[in-house]
Amino acid sequence: MTEQLDLTKIREHITALDQKLLELFAERRALTLNVAKSKAHQVRPVRDQQREQELLVRLINQGKKLGLDAHYVTSVFQTIIEDSVLNQQAYLQQLTNPNLQLPAVSVAFLGDKGSYSYLASHRYFSRRAETIIESGCQSFQEIMQLVESGHVDYGMLPIENTSSGSINEVYDLLQHTNLSIVGEITQPIEHCLLTAVNTSLDKIKTIYAHGQPFAQCSNFLDKQHDIRIEYCDSTADAMAKVYQLQDDTVAVIGSEEGGYLYQLHALEKSIANQDENHSRFILVARKPVDVAEQIPAKTTFILATGQKPGALVDCLVVLKQHGINMRKLESRPIQGRPWEEMFYIDVEANLKSLTLQEAINELTAITKFIKVLGCYPIEHISPTNVPSSAL
Repeated sequence: MTEQLDLTKIREHITALDQKLLELFAERRALTLNVAKSKAHQVRPVRDQQREQELLVRLINQGKKLGLDAHYVTSVFQTIIEDSVLNQQAYLQQLTNPNLQLPAVSVAFLGDKGSYSYLASHRYFSRRAETIIESGCQSFQEIMQLVESGHVDYGMLPIENTSSGSINEVYDLLQHTNLSIVGEITQPIEHCLLTAVNTSLDKIKTIYAHGQPFAQCSNFLDKQHDIRIEYCDSTADAMAKVYQLQDDTVAVIGSEEGGYLYQLHALEKSIANQDENHSRFILVARKPVDVAEQIPAKTTFILATGQKPGALVDCLVVLKQHGINMRKLESRPIQGRPWEEMFYIDVEANLKSLTLQEAINELTAITKFIKVLGCYPIEHISPTNVPSSAL
């Protein structure tokens, strides 16, 4: 009994400390927003990675004196730094685009609650809106149509995955829309095998999932025997199906976080082919946005060169000559024109910059077609490097 009482007191003490930590995190976040306000009228980058590195080294040294592991301190504060940077960027974007400051936004995404697109939408707007009005869709085309018609403000679309590659259907739809890309987010994809009832892997006979998770978990699936694969329109549809069946012989591939929404539990975790599995999503809207000069920007455009030797190389040389870093190059067939390709290009540059404007003018002169799909803040925050000597 005495041991139980001691354990209760220890847990109460931990709970009290956790509450204090949350209050300190909130206070720190408020201060970083004040930093953003000080930069609002100055063209100074949000990030100062030299200062971040100095901060981490100092915190690591202080942590060691308190008996804290260097990697633990680094992990905690890299997360805090990322949160600070993203909040500052969101604040500066709201100042640059005052017409977008709304308490509620409507978003269309693939599937229903629990899908990876659902999770990406909520994560993206957690810093930008108080309320999200959800519109689950059965196809990428339906998402685009809802945004184009004005029924929703935004559409969240997966564009590529580190394991299965580009989502070609989305690239093809972007050829034929007037929507603009206004944001991006990279969502970690942590595939699990989820079930509605307690069971074991050897009892599973049917697995439900969207086509992308099946492709991303092919190594795990190849090791299973006598299992039927059932394709669904979305991960959310697959999870809802398994929940409804309440059968110990069926399972679904999805995220543990999404599974909680359907009262599913993880039978097997980390079943993806790659340990580091991420999907990049783009956000589309009817009107483009301006990107604050203090924020790293990415611009996406498409172009067609025609069937001339070296035509694509000539385009890439233009970017090189202007010192513009290309992040992605994707080719897709042009419908109705056999053997001709449309090239999608992501570059690290603000569309308002003189450098990119000059490059686009030069590209316009040497291509058959060029169209800017959008300029938007770079959402991915790379961790600040810490010298090995500090670890």
